[in-house]
Amino acid sequence: MTNSRRSFLKTAAMATPAVLAAPYVKAQNAKITWRLQTYAGAALAEFVIRPAVDAFNKAANGEMEIQLFTADQLVPTGELFRAMQAGTIDAVQSDDDSMNSPVDIKVFGGYFPFASRYSLDVPTLFYEYGLAEIWDQAYSEVGVKWLSAGAWDPCNFATNKPITKLDDLKGLRVFTFPTAGQFLSQFGVVPVTIPFEDVPVAMQTGEIDAIAWSGITEVFTSGWVDVTKYFLTNNVSGGWCGSFFANADRWNEVPPHLQTLWQMCMDSSHYKRLHWYWGGEARLRAEGGRLELTSIPDAEWKSVEDAALVFWDEVAKQTERTGKVVEILKKYNSDMEKAGKPYRYG
Repeated sequence: MTNSRRSFLKTAAMATPAVLAAPYVKAQNAKITWRLQTYAGAALAEFVIRPAVDAFNKAANGEMEIQLFTADQLVPTGELFRAMQAGTIDAVQSDDDSMNSPVDIKVFGGYFPFASRYSLDVPTLFYEYGLAEIWDQAYSEVGVKWLSAGAWDPCNFATNKPITKLDDLKGLRVFTFPTAGQFLSQFGVVPVTIPFEDVPVAMQTGEIDAIAWSGITEVFTSGWVDVTKYFLTNNVSGGWCGSFFANADRWNEVPPHLQTLWQMCMDSSHYKRLHWYWGGEARLRAEGGRLELTSIPDAEWKSVEDAALVFWDEVAKQTERTGKVVEILKKYNSDMEKAGKPYRYG
């Protein structure tokens, strides 16, 4: 064998491992791309999730990108869970109720009647009273990673006729969340399900008479102030309960440092909403001027609050886990009552 041939074979042998390793190294460095759909329409998404996604994409430095899609853009909101579970989309921001999660605790997502009085009640229930562990376990059973829960706005009525007594709710066709609608139906409310973006036209054509989907901040942000005249100050819940979720396999593919980064961005999103809604609800009631505020007397509204406790007991009987959640809600609200002002006012 000549020296030149011997030298070539030696060089090729030394190069082989590097050549074989090259595709692996390239795969490891490929950018991860997620498609995340939110429950929120385009205008609302700019406040409730866009800042967190933009911050993550910037901080991820090209290693990962989250592509944000708004309500019904890829799949209808009611099909979000199945699409995420199947891997059609990678992640979701929604409440359990709206996306029709096949878990027994979905009833507590969105607006479970009077589960919270203030937005801060929601994260406290999850991270100080044990709901986080329950949600994590429930979703792990169905191939989805529950990531983080937070609060949004209260649930009030925006209408085209003044509501000043409980009887005014009778026959009212209302766009609202599934569980809230189920609860309110005992007072004559007729729940109506339509796509988020169809709400303004539905109000104008009379397909619906009212919206019980948000507080006053979203009535303005989503443009519903243009098709409503009155805002009922009594609410069915003090804080919407929503979460971030991901397909379990997709989540496990994300390296730990990017998982931590997304957790921090979700926390930032929760924090922003706490002060954005809290300030917005007060400011727009005081200075908004475009909606007339109405109220049902507290003594009459008390019957709605009492009915909620009966509703809680019915839900508690559904499964052992729903019973545990209701037990926590009762314990928490009892603690708040005992703590007194400013946690609860008489």
